[in-house]
Amino acid sequence: MLVEPNCYKRKCRHFMGVKNETDDEENEFVYCKAFPDGIPYEIAYGDNLHNEPYKGDHGIQYEKK
Repeated sequence: MLVEPNCYKRKCRHFMGVKNETDDEENEFVYCKAFPDGIPYEIAYGDNLHNEPYKGDHGIQYEKK
């Protein structure tokens, strides 16, 4: 993964890292407690700061470490 996700750069306490269930870099995805199956693109790399509830976030939003 070449681009650091915003949640990592902003030091979100819920960010857990990168998952890759194969050796193929194209199958990597970032995940957190709110999105264990992958953080939506607009949160991970877009303009959504995830300060408000987002569909599927299990009631967990951004919190600084």
